[in-house]
Amino acid sequence: MNLIVIGILACEIGFWVMLGLGLAARYLLRLRTLSTVLLLGVPVLDVLLLSFIAWDLLANGATADFAHGLGALYLGFTVAFGHQIIARVDASFAHRFAGGSAPVKPPKEGLANLRYEWQQWLKMLLCAAIATAVLGGIILLVGDASRTAELDGWIGRVWLITAVWFVGWPVWATARYALSPPRSNASER
Repeated sequence: MNLIVIGILACEIGFWVMLGLGLAARYLLRLRTLSTVLLLGVPVLDVLLLSFIAWDLLANGATADFAHGLGALYLGFTVAFGHQIIARVDASFAHRFAGGSAPVKPPKEGLANLRYEWQQWLKMLLCAAIATAVLGGIILLVGDASRTAELDGWIGRVWLITAVWFVGWPVWATARYALSPPRSNASER
């Protein structure tokens, strides 16, 4: 198995382990400081993955492959969506183990859904920008187009995903909202 794929899997497993331990420390053991330290350790995994990808290409002299590009996209995703994922899991954990209120589900219709879909797409836009910056930075650092051609391809893939997301969710939600009959419901605001 590719070492970068192993690194990505290790970071994903590490993310959920650190998150689980952090929330268990907070809600089950009531150790808030330990919980904070564990949860602050989650972004360290992103730095480790970025370092591992850079090491593989720069120090190890590897030729970039699919996994290197996937690693850059993974980094962008965790930076853009990580806080939201942690907040949702935290709310669920608090509800189940600490008597917290039920987690709020994303809105399914109306203006609230429209706002939600645009906010999610803006996070995807941030993800794409981060992934592109990481890919571009690695391409510049390696300085050998024959070893980084796969990364060039990944820049196009990232923006294709972003464009599909744009049309499939916020644009679709906007059209659906525009074509729906107006309501005078106060929850629409």
